[in-house]
Amino acid sequence: MKKNIISREQMEEVHPQIPKAYDQFTQGRISRREFIRMATLLGMSASLAVACGGGEEPAAEPAAAPDTGGEEAAAPTGGIKRGGTWTGSMNLQLLDHPARLSWVEGANIVRQIGEYLTETGPDNITRPYLLEKWEASADVKTWDLFLRKGIKFNNGDELTADDVLFTFGEWLNPDVGSSMLGLLSYLKGMESVEKVDDYHIRLHLETANIGVPEHLFHYPAIVLHRDFEGDIIKQPVGTGAFTLEEYAEGERAVFKRREDYWRMGEDGKPLPYLDELIYVSTDKDAGVAALQSGQVDTLYDPRPSDFQALKDVPGLVVRPVSTAQCLVLRMRVDLEPWDDNRVRTALKMCQDRPKILQLAYFGEGDLSIDAHMAPVHPAYCEKDIPKYDPEGAKALLEEYAAEKGIELPLKVTLATKNDQAEPEIAQALKEQAAAGGFDISLDITDPAGYWDRWTEVDLGITSWTHRPLATMVLPLAYIEEAIGAWNETRWFDDEFTTLLREAEATLDVEARRAIMCKLEDIMQERGPIGNAFWKSIWNITHERFQNVKAHPTAYDLLYDVWIDE
Repeated sequence: MKKNIISREQMEEVHPQIPKAYDQFTQGRISRREFIRMATLLGMSASLAVACGGGEEPAAEPAAAPDTGGEEAAAPTGGIKRGGTWTGSMNLQLLDHPARLSWVEGANIVRQIGEYLTETGPDNITRPYLLEKWEASADVKTWDLFLRKGIKFNNGDELTADDVLFTFGEWLNPDVGSSMLGLLSYLKGMESVEKVDDYHIRLHLETANIGVPEHLFHYPAIVLHRDFEGDIIKQPVGTGAFTLEEYAEGERAVFKRREDYWRMGEDGKPLPYLDELIYVSTDKDAGVAALQSGQVDTLYDPRPSDFQALKDVPGLVVRPVSTAQCLVLRMRVDLEPWDDNRVRTALKMCQDRPKILQLAYFGEGDLSIDAHMAPVHPAYCEKDIPKYDPEGAKALLEEYAAEKGIELPLKVTLATKNDQAEPEIAQALKEQAAAGGFDISLDITDPAGYWDRWTEVDLGITSWTHRPLATMVLPLAYIEEAIGAWNETRWFDDEFTTLLREAEATLDVEARRAIMCKLEDIMQERGPIGNAFWKSIWNITHERFQNVKAHPTAYDLLYDVWIDE
């Protein structure tokens, strides 16, 4: 163990909980990753937190472009080249209000135009982005957010606290329909958001929450211009590195580099390095063919079958990353028969998880319990993977059927989409659940056909993307306040919500893990989902593109990517 580079007093000046976490780390009670995450969320710089943890800083924090006084910046160094076009294959869906985004594809479009207050990197560490820094009170109920000065929107206006307050107002407006409303349920509306000055915003939380910086990088959390009227395609104003030149739903999107972007490249000039980004809208099979033939440079979120087809293609680089992405078997608890926990439990017992993982994902993932908490999440509580038990499932269904006066098998319809591994999971479950007393019909459509009704079907498989904290995903989908947004199952549980709020406010990682154990038990015992496995994912991009990042949420972070022909 390296000797700590700063004193306990200096740690405590950042936040009083950091030296306590450091003690737990040095005693082997929490991991290095857990220490770094906690320290950075409480306001320590990522570079200092990593150094305290005995490692090297994995990624630089953003630097503003210098004032060159109108003179030419320094010549490129380190082989970086400017110019060129990046072309990606990705489904292009209907876009309007970024705060209503429900899928990463749309976020990959708007993030080229606009930006976030924070950024959680591929290493799962959250850093300031549009923010210069943040500070948390000792009880993490007051958060001070300090904006960088001099950042300009692409219409020439400077980013100020007024834009941030406007953006919070959109998130917290029930009429907008943003998932941010449930995520930020610790705020009592806009009365909890204070403008201290033009570059300083203060959040007054009703209940303590350590995850605020993470929440500000939730993909619908693009910072909007104060005059935004509700449609990002009609009004593509943002602080991002590119400007939107064309967007045709289901066809293509074109972006051009900004000349006046606020971040500085390694060559002394403002980013980005690339001149142009193009997305072409294709299904996955067509995207694979286009990447193999060189018509596109990358493919959004490759399926495991795509990985198998592309991993040995000359000129392509495969970058794997572990995630908390999953394909959730979700049941609407406000509709029969899923309002009865015996039926929900029986279907969960019909998952032969190793077989599902092998059939649907070529074994490229990690087996899961029936809870929305992943091993990559800090404070995860490890539990045994449930066994396939069709006999136990049938016994529960027979008890249910006798009470209802119905015959088995129980006929149900499973709806999902076809762009990831959902059809394979659905077919495997149909076959495995037959022995448990279920007769499952499949309703599989293209992605648009599922996303148009994903919160309404009574039984479905929904793809959920990665979030760096379990306490970030749970408020989005499993509390009462999220009904009407992303709580697709309509399930909530008073004990679960109370424990979740306690976990959100618990800074001690060990103590939070003990709470997480209880939360996982509740979801397994009476929750609304089955979850066979956690996905591994890959970024597959042509080798001429440098500084490409494989992000666990499949984000396209392109502001500092460049081409080496």
